[in-house]
Amino acid sequence: MNTVDLADIAEKHGVCLHAFADDTQLYLHCHYTDTTSAAAQLEQCIADVSHWMSANRLKLNMDKTELLWVRSRHCLSQLAGCLPVLQLGPDSIPARDHVRLLGVTISSDLSLDRHVSTVSSSSFYWLRQLRCSRSRCSLDAASTATLVHAFVSSRIDYCNAVLAGSPKVTMDRLPRVLNAAARVVSGTQKYDRGLLRLLHTELHWLDVLERVKYKLSIRLWCTTV
Repeated sequence: MNTVDLADIAEKHGVCLHAFADDTQLYLHCHYTDTTSAAAQLEQCIADVSHWMSANRLKLNMDKTELLWVRSRHCLSQLAGCLPVLQLGPDSIPARDHVRLLGVTISSDLSLDRHVSTVSSSSFYWLRQLRCSRSRCSLDAASTATLVHAFVSSRIDYCNAVLAGSPKVTMDRLPRVLNAAARVVSGTQKYDRGLLRLLHTELHWLDVLERVKYKLSIRLWCTTV
C-alpha cells in the first residue's frame, strides 16, 4: 500500500515522520513551556492519520501507541507529573519514561542505561540456559560458541552504534556479559585465570568499545564508497 499520504498528513501539521515496515513514528520539537500546544498538534495529526487508515481499511492500534517526552533530567524533574497526555478519542495515551525503538530502549532523558540493562539481563538469562545445555548435552566448544554468537553476542552487536560516546559506567555492564560468555564457551569458572588470552587470542573476540568502533567504521566506509 502507498503510504506517501502519511508523509503529506504529517507535513500539513508540521510534524516529522519516520516510517518503517511495521512502525510509524511522529515527532516534533518544542520548548518545554509549549508542551500543551505540541500535544494538541500531535493529537490533530494522529486523528487525521486515523481517518486515513480507516479510509484504507486499516486501524490505528492504540495498544501499541506510545508517547515519549524527551528532555534533560533537570527539565524532567521540574515537569514531573505535569507532562500532558494525548487524548485520542476515548483513549488517553500517557507519557512513558521509556519506549522501545527498533529493539533499542530509549529513555526520556536519552540515556541508554535501561537499554544496556535489558541487553545484559537477557544475555545472562541465555548464558545460564547455555551453560546447563552444555553440561547436559555434552556440547563441544565450537558448538557452544555458535550458540553464544546466536543468543548473546548478536544482542550486544545489534544497533551497538548508539552506544558511541556513552559514559563508562553505562558500558561497563556489557564487558561482563562477554566475560561470562567466554567462560561458558571454554568451560572455565569465574575466578580461573587467563580470561584476556581466552577472549583475544583463542576466541578472537573484540571488546565492547572496539565492537562499537568497528560498526561505526563500517558505516563510514559504506557512506564514502
